[in-house]
Amino acid sequence: MSDVVAGPGGTSGFKFPTFRSMGETLRSGDIALAIGVMTILVVLILPLPPFLLDFALAISIITSVLILMTALFIHKPLEFSVFPTVLLMSTMLRLSLNLASTRLILSKGHEGAAAAGHVIEAFGNFVMGGNFVIGIIVFAILVIVNFIVITKGSGRIAEVAARFNLDAMPGKQMAIDADLSAGLIDEKEARSRRKALEDESSFFGAMDGASKFVRGDAIAGLLIVFINIIGGIIIGIAQQGISFSEAGRTYTLLTVGDGLVTQIPALIVSTAAGLLVSKAGLSEAADKVLLRQLSGYPKALGMSSAVMLAMGLLPGIPMLPFLLLGGGAGVLAFVIDRKAKAEVQVAEATTAAAAAAPAEEPISAALKIDDLKIELGYALLPLVNSPDGSDRLTEQIKALRRSLAMDMGFVMPSVRILDNVQLDANTYVIKIKEVEAGSGRVWPGQYMAMDPMGGQVNLPGMHTTEPTFGLPATWVDAGLKEEAAVKGYTVVDAATVLATHLTEQLKANISELLSYAEVQKLLRELSKEQSELVKDIVPGQITITGIQRVLQLLLTERISIRDLGTILEGIADALSFTRSPNVLVEHVRSRLARQICAQHTTPAGHLPLIALTARWEMAFAESIVGQGDDRQLAMQPSRLSEFITLVRERFEEAARMGEAPVLVTSPGIRPFVRSIVERFRAQTPVLSQSEIHPRARLRTVGSI
Repeated sequence: MSDVVAGPGGTSGFKFPTFRSMGETLRSGDIALAIGVMTILVVLILPLPPFLLDFALAISIITSVLILMTALFIHKPLEFSVFPTVLLMSTMLRLSLNLASTRLILSKGHEGAAAAGHVIEAFGNFVMGGNFVIGIIVFAILVIVNFIVITKGSGRIAEVAARFNLDAMPGKQMAIDADLSAGLIDEKEARSRRKALEDESSFFGAMDGASKFVRGDAIAGLLIVFINIIGGIIIGIAQQGISFSEAGRTYTLLTVGDGLVTQIPALIVSTAAGLLVSKAGLSEAADKVLLRQLSGYPKALGMSSAVMLAMGLLPGIPMLPFLLLGGGAGVLAFVIDRKAKAEVQVAEATTAAAAAAPAEEPISAALKIDDLKIELGYALLPLVNSPDGSDRLTEQIKALRRSLAMDMGFVMPSVRILDNVQLDANTYVIKIKEVEAGSGRVWPGQYMAMDPMGGQVNLPGMHTTEPTFGLPATWVDAGLKEEAAVKGYTVVDAATVLATHLTEQLKANISELLSYAEVQKLLRELSKEQSELVKDIVPGQITITGIQRVLQLLLTERISIRDLGTILEGIADALSFTRSPNVLVEHVRSRLARQICAQHTTPAGHLPLIALTARWEMAFAESIVGQGDDRQLAMQPSRLSEFITLVRERFEEAARMGEAPVLVTSPGIRPFVRSIVERFRAQTPVLSQSEIHPRARLRTVGSI
């Protein structure tokens, strides 16, 4: 076949389409779909011969069965996301066939039962059985089942699912963003999840509207039946001259057959819609879910078997079907129960074998560092797991962590306690970040007696040195505990000695335990109003690491960071003129004047202090060199030695008087004085004059 026609003058003109080009066009999916939709619309207008109507009705039935099977075997509703479109097209197909069959019934119904095709005739004869009243009742029941039960229920499920999906969409979006921020998923996976979330919301929204197609189809089918019966009887009697009984039988047969041919596919599609929207919580095929969940409870099958067997024994009830079903259910329950027990035994054996086989520890586990750890010799294990519960070290450590949290403002890391056979029997070692911070020897069952004045204890026992403060002490038997207390000695048990040593080591190294993660946790737990302040300064003016450094410098001098709001306000105030952590700390300390003074106030309500004289104030001020953050102390070693000697003498005199004073300096030299004092008296507080609260009751006990 030629596809070229010569034009005038031998030039090529219009090209006729060949069979090959027409086939390629039909194989194109979009063209084929457009032709199918146009065919449905044409059927609404043009009459359809009976043999083509039979073919079209067969297509409608097989299409509805295909839709039902697809909805039954898919794993997730989104795998059939085109269902709303398919539902619309199948509804339009059935309505167009209804109109085509109505045209044939009304125009050729007088010719006999085959006037509208053999498919309608077969359905009418099969269902009616020669009685058109039976056919009408069966058709009405099918319409009621489709319209009231299946369509209404699936529509309600689709409506609720659409509403819940739209309401939950912001939370799901935030969960995806959180996983992406935490590094649990990459950007590609996040985009895929967002796309799936959008598709799911769009699908259930479309299903909410598409369910109305099925409902309208059922109503239209019911109206078409009544129109066909009444109109057919009128046409048959008035125009064709047949009797009323013959017209009623013929047109009722054709109309009911037509209604059944269209309503059965509609019922199948409605069932598919109900299955699809009810699979929202499933992630696999419906057959597997039904089999697993219905057979997962053998007790339910056993009870059902007992009920059916009991019903089979009732008088007047046929025994055979109930006995067969009851016996089958009982056998099935026994088999499932036996199989479940066997699976449990296999699982337990596998778990026991896995527990018995030592799992190889990953190499990365060796890199983990314990923030706090206590290693005990084997003779100290009763401190941890004493049978009578006495000297329980773990309880004292819990109380210690709670007390330090109240005093210092953050929760200490957990303390790991383990035995170490390489240590001496009565030796313990305290480690901070895997580095030894202190050690000592204690004897469980005995008591340590100490003289508060620092003298030697005059009791029989093992003389030693208290591990925390280095004071002379003696380990005495439990029988001498009361005598030691009567003599005025301080008596403590082994667990208390270790806990006290741990307390002092924690206070001495507390700044190292304030990690970046802990600072983040403290900032997250702030109130909403204080969190706004954090947003104002982080990270634009200062980083979380900078805040961490300020807090660590405060903890180094044993100043509580519990009043974190005031500390952050001081940082925000000082950021206008400095970024130096040391300068920020000095400004924050002045904000915490009330807290600092209260920390060192005696029970009598006085703040004892030793003041720095003008001579040493001038000496330190003149020895500071550099500008800004680069300032350093450049004092002669002989002057430093003289200053250290004077500080020791004054504080020892105050201690003999029973006082624990603070050293007060001017704000400009306080950091430098503190850097000298902490080398030989780490626990001596050094305050600047700006840190003395106006309402503090001062008492000078000396001067340097």
